[in-house]
Amino acid sequence: MRNNNLMLQSAMEYLMTYGWAILIIAVVLGALFQLGIFNASTFTPKAPPGACHVFRPNGPGTTSFINTQGICNGELPQYVAKFNGAGYVTAIPTTVKNSFTTCAWFNPSVLTGGPEILSSRGPGDYSFDMQLATPGNKWYNDIGTGSNWIEISGYVTYNFGADTWYQGCFAVTTTGWTAYVDGTNLGSGAYTSNTPLLFDSTHHMFLGQLGTGGQYFTGLMSNVQVYNASLSSNEIAALYNGGIGAAPIKLSNLVGWWPLNGDVKDYSGNNNNGAATAISFTSSWSAGYSAP
Repeated sequence: MRNNNLMLQSAMEYLMTYGWAILIIAVVLGALFQLGIFNASTFTPKAPPGACHVFRPNGPGTTSFINTQGICNGELPQYVAKFNGAGYVTAIPTTVKNSFTTCAWFNPSVLTGGPEILSSRGPGDYSFDMQLATPGNKWYNDIGTGSNWIEISGYVTYNFGADTWYQGCFAVTTTGWTAYVDGTNLGSGAYTSNTPLLFDSTHHMFLGQLGTGGQYFTGLMSNVQVYNASLSSNEIAALYNGGIGAAPIKLSNLVGWWPLNGDVKDYSGNNNNGAATAISFTSSWSAGYSAP
C-alpha cells in the first residue's frame, strides 16, 4: 500500500512539475494549427510568377493552335494579390458581348460595405459587377444601366466567412445567369435584356473596386479568368477542382487571365495587362485555403 502511495505521490509531483509546460506546448501547437502552419499547402513548392501562360502562335485574339506552356498542372502560386481596402487593378480586355463567364479566387478579410470582386464601368454606365453583399451572405451580380441597358440584378444566398478562400463564378447569357461558389451551382436567374456588354475599349475592368470608386475589396485575390462563353456547370466544377493555381479551360473562349501571382499581367495571350493601384503581393497566403 505504501508503494502505491509513493507511486501516486510521484505521479502528482510529475504533473505539478511538467503540467504547465505541457499545457503551454498544447496552446502553441493549437495556435500554429490555426495559422495554417501545418497545412500541407504551406510546404508545397510554389509556381513562380509567369510559370504558366497561354500561347497564341498567330497573335492576340486568335485561336488557331492555341495551347498552354510552362508549369500548368495546377501548382500553387508563389504569390497572391493583397488588397488593403483602397487599392484596385484595372485592365482592358477584348470586347465581350452576349454570353460570358467570370471567375476569381478571393479571401475576404472584411465582409461589410458590399466589397467588389470584379466590375466593369464605362462613361456614364457600367455593364457588370460581382460582389459580396449585405454583409457577406449574398453572392451578387448586376448587369446593365444607362441608356443602352436594362437593369439586370440577381443574387444567391451564401454565407461567406472572413479569412477563408473561395472561388466564385458567374456564367451569363442574354437570357439568364447562374451563380457558383467553390464549383457548386447555387442557383440561376432569368431576365429579358438588350445584349449585355461586359468589357470593351471604353468599359474597363476593375478588380477590387466598383468602377467609379468605392466598395473596395479588402483581402486576398488570385486567378481571375474571363471567358466570352457561358461555361457549363461541369466546366466550372472542373476549374474549381483544379485548385487556386488551375490554368484556364476552353482556351478558344478565354478573353483574359490574371493569375495575380506577383504581377497584374494578362497570361491569356491577349496582352490585356492590368495596371495596379495601391495593391501588394504576398507569399503568406495559404491560411484558410484547402485544396479541393
